[in-house]
Amino acid sequence: MGNPRLVIEPNGSFIPEATNRDSGDHIWIHKRCSLANLPGQRQRNYSIVSFSHSSHTDAEGASSMRNLLRSAGVVSLFTLFSRILGFARDVVIARGFGAGMGADAFIVALKLPNFLRRLFAEGAFSTAFVPVFSDYLARNDREETHQAVKAVFTMLLVVLTLLVVVCQIFMPWLIYLLAPGFNDSPEKIQLTIDLTRITFPYILFIALVALAGGVLNSHNRFGIPAATPMLLNISLIGCAVFIAPHLQEPAQGLAAGVFLGGVTQLALQWPALKSIGMGFSWHWDPRHPAIRRILQLMGPSVLGVSVAQINLLFDLFLASWLPEGSISYLYYADRLVEFPLGLVGIAMATAILPALSARAAAGDIEGLHHQLDVGLRFTLLLNIPATVALILLREPLLSLLFERGAFTPETTRLAAQALLGYGLGLTFYSLIKVTAPAFYAMKDTRTPVRIAIIAMVSNMVFNIILMFPLQHAGLALATTISALINATLLLYRLHQKTGFKPRPGFWQVFIKTTLASMAMAALLLVALPHLEDPNGSLTMRAALLTGTIVLSATLYFATAWLLGIQEIKLIVNMLARRKKRR
Repeated sequence: MGNPRLVIEPNGSFIPEATNRDSGDHIWIHKRCSLANLPGQRQRNYSIVSFSHSSHTDAEGASSMRNLLRSAGVVSLFTLFSRILGFARDVVIARGFGAGMGADAFIVALKLPNFLRRLFAEGAFSTAFVPVFSDYLARNDREETHQAVKAVFTMLLVVLTLLVVVCQIFMPWLIYLLAPGFNDSPEKIQLTIDLTRITFPYILFIALVALAGGVLNSHNRFGIPAATPMLLNISLIGCAVFIAPHLQEPAQGLAAGVFLGGVTQLALQWPALKSIGMGFSWHWDPRHPAIRRILQLMGPSVLGVSVAQINLLFDLFLASWLPEGSISYLYYADRLVEFPLGLVGIAMATAILPALSARAAAGDIEGLHHQLDVGLRFTLLLNIPATVALILLREPLLSLLFERGAFTPETTRLAAQALLGYGLGLTFYSLIKVTAPAFYAMKDTRTPVRIAIIAMVSNMVFNIILMFPLQHAGLALATTISALINATLLLYRLHQKTGFKPRPGFWQVFIKTTLASMAMAALLLVALPHLEDPNGSLTMRAALLTGTIVLSATLYFATAWLLGIQEIKLIVNMLARRKKRR
């Protein structure tokens, strides 16, 4: 006998084929697949004979692409505002602290809660919570869904409160492990301990913010979660300007800004949750199925989704042994890379995870492939030129943004070395952000973990090899190499698992994007000597750099249009229709 036959119903349930179905409701497909990850199914090979409503006509494909781009655009817009505020924050910090002891101590104090935020709160937790929450939404039982949210909220509140208390007690030992190179300076390590004790409770608030954001994003409300990070930057700027100068240790003012930023971010999300009937309240149920399923997915995905953060933490560990200022050089370079990464990679990842999870919950693998193909195309379309611009303009950007006060031209030169290493990996970082959610949407957390372990080991090896000849720049370059390995293996394994491969025209988009980026690079190389005048006024330098960026971006998009890249035309048409509606 052949394989058992399976029908995927419109509500996402899976039943054996027993009767003839109306061919108008189903697309008949013969394909072997394993349903090991499907709820309630034994690991067994089936022959899928139909996918309900899985026909992706051109009109449906265009609509899907527009919806994804619209969601990513909302996230990207608010991320842009947040990144601008982030640069203003870094300008304030660079002016007051440069790359000295206070700056190094604060960056380490910020790294620990920020690392845990990305690792657990916005990393593994979000990628585990959204697919589980999507399953509850698919059942159309609002009360059951709300009970799940409240149970998860209560568990997070209890566990993270205990974590904060324990870490406050053992903070000196944590800092000794995190930055052992500080041990030679008792004053420096004590300052780092004091600052981290102030910043560490941030993990509690931001984890609850991540939970709220997951709920809102799953309801296609991307605006408020995307706007929330701005409050951290506003809080830091305010504390740096109005509080830090009046303290005996000014860096404590920055640490207070982190704490207040967490409180205000959670306060902004709360009314939005109530407006959709999903407000947080106490519901102690540690055995709730949603908690169990999230924990099952979180365990392995801690590494899978956050390998870049683990790599950065390892960079910090090694950089503490390098000359003073090395940690700060890596930090300022990372901040510039985070700007385009947030606008493209993180924005697309935020928008695509609920879309992929909904497709996976409905058993629509063809739709999942389509969404992923769209995400990859736009990731390349925007990241390749961003990489070129970031690398070529690295010194003018660092000089304009940070070179004042304690941030000297020599600091700019050394930070630019790190930026070159990180900048080469921008496209790979974004590919990881877009590709990994496909596995989490299918509730496969093991595959990204295996790949993450390979990438982490590679990073450690290349870190040790490259840090001796290149110092801090070698650490940045090692991170890029590990990101390349990670992204390549994710795409290869996704092809093995689901048969995913880029749709026709994908590689033409890649080639045309590269050609358009080369045209832009030629313009930047001509303009570069005129941007490096150290005697020019700040206003003149800002005007020249801004004009060069706008002109080069215009040249890139014009060249891409002339080369016939359809995705560029889609973006232009969407913007034109939006303007017309106004």
